[in-house]
Amino acid sequence: MKNQWKKYLLFLLVVIADGLLWYYYPDRGVSAITSAADYLIEMLLFIPPILVLVGLLDVWVPRKIVEKHVGPDSGIRGVVISILVATAAAGPLYAGFPVAYALLKKGCRMTNAVIFLGTWATIKIPMLMMEIKFMGLSFALLRLALTLPAIILTGYLLEKLLAGQPQADVPPAEHV
Repeated sequence: MKNQWKKYLLFLLVVIADGLLWYYYPDRGVSAITSAADYLIEMLLFIPPILVLVGLLDVWVPRKIVEKHVGPDSGIRGVVISILVATAAAGPLYAGFPVAYALLKKGCRMTNAVIFLGTWATIKIPMLMMEIKFMGLSFALLRLALTLPAIILTGYLLEKLLAGQPQADVPPAEHV
């Protein structure tokens, strides 16, 4: 029962903070509650289709294929595949977390999962097209040239930092 409350602790803190804000500063409180409700509705619209896609990924894509292409021995090919797949993604970053989790469960290397999420957050093709339109090609290319190495470096660094630590619900490769 105690673990059930822990799952919802952040949500309860937001509700309490919104309630206090509404009580002491009604205008700001209404704005905060409206914003939180809009965000919740947006998440409720995005998450079910993403979970369906993750379920299909889990059932249709064999673990051997994930391990071969983005697994521990995939090398630079895994990095490139992670970047290419994530640039084609659509939707907010929180939609990428269940996908990355499913990939990790299927044997994806931590580096490639981090690169996938970093690319999803910053280098999606629609985002690049809008960036080129509003900020110009030179700005977009410079940002891309600075962002991409940082994402790759972050992936390798995070894998090194997390080495040897148990990962939440991700079975080791030899147990699956």
